[in-house]
Amino acid sequence: MRNFACCLITLETKTGNLSKTRATPAFPVPEKLRPVLSMLVGNGGFRTLLARALTLATVEIPWLRAVKVNADGSLEGWEELHAQLGPEKFLEGRVVLLAQLLGLLVAFIGEKLTVRLVSEVWPKLSLRDLNLDQGEKNEKASKIG
Repeated sequence: MRNFACCLITLETKTGNLSKTRATPAFPVPEKLRPVLSMLVGNGGFRTLLARALTLATVEIPWLRAVKVNADGSLEGWEELHAQLGPEKFLEGRVVLLAQLLGLLVAFIGEKLTVRLVSEVWPKLSLRDLNLDQGEKNEKASKIG
């Protein structure tokens, strides 16, 4: 999942494509996923998945406790953390949170549907080299980024 998360974050960073979302510059990936996932599980379902992913991620990255999930499913507190943390530490937090979110999606809707939904948001993402069954679902990558 971490490799998958890194791919999405890297792709989003390279393209700089925030499309028509209300994405923050600090972490646009969940914002871009929100419309697609909200159609599937509703706004409340998306908010709950993101909140659970955040709770799971704070076990490994304690500073993520400063991030809150708003009632609309948006994340609050990223800009402040981005300004306070170094780029590597900040990237690690984003990767862990996104890996948890992706892991929950795979657990609830399956790998194929998760990949299909992600492909709708990022059609240029190459998924042929991605193996979601490899290792632990949120196994720590040897190198992030």
